[in-house]
Amino acid sequence: MWQPATERLQHFQTMLKTKLNVLTLRKEPLPTVIFHEPEAIELCSTTPLMKNRTHPGCKVTYLGKVTLTGTQFLTGCTESAVISLWEQHALAQEDTTPANAILEIRPFQVRLHHLDDRREATVHMDTYQVARIAYCTADHNVSPNIFAWIYREINDDLTFQMDCHAVECESKLEAKKLAHAMMEAFKKTFNSMKSDGRIHKSSSSDEFPEESATDDD
Repeated sequence: MWQPATERLQHFQTMLKTKLNVLTLRKEPLPTVIFHEPEAIELCSTTPLMKNRTHPGCKVTYLGKVTLTGTQFLTGCTESAVISLWEQHALAQEDTTPANAILEIRPFQVRLHHLDDRREATVHMDTYQVARIAYCTADHNVSPNIFAWIYREINDDLTFQMDCHAVECESKLEAKKLAHAMMEAFKKTFNSMKSDGRIHKSSSSDEFPEESATDDD
């Protein structure tokens, strides 16, 4: 049956509002509907619901890094660097500083998420390839809550330097957990590289020495 254009438009509006009510299941006012033509419908813009991004990992306070000399790292090799970073941090902060980062250890990659002033959202992220981590430990005399790792940083001119990074955890147990998580990441990275042929069996012990890669006992 033929209907005037205005009646068809009103019928279309009623049908659309009914469907919107069913879809939204809300008692709030419906968004403004602007009809340019029966076939062209434009809904008013709404603010999307933003969710805070969360990262699996451990809340830590990043203390910084110190460049080391040498390429052989044994038990206690991070102690002097950690003491230096700890003292600098203590001088800069009068009170106890809440965690300012989240350390996330994954197979092949370690991620350090730096948080904003409210300790909620990530400001930026530093990444460290597990294959370039030469040593890590959660055993420090200055504080049992500190976890540190030595990373081979590649410079723009293709030279490299060995940097000791350190974080303060909320407890000694958390620091130990990070050390064990790093050990598991070492194993998975090593096994993957060996299966891909990037590490030969004859040199496997030199690439990832089991006794000096992690030291958390």
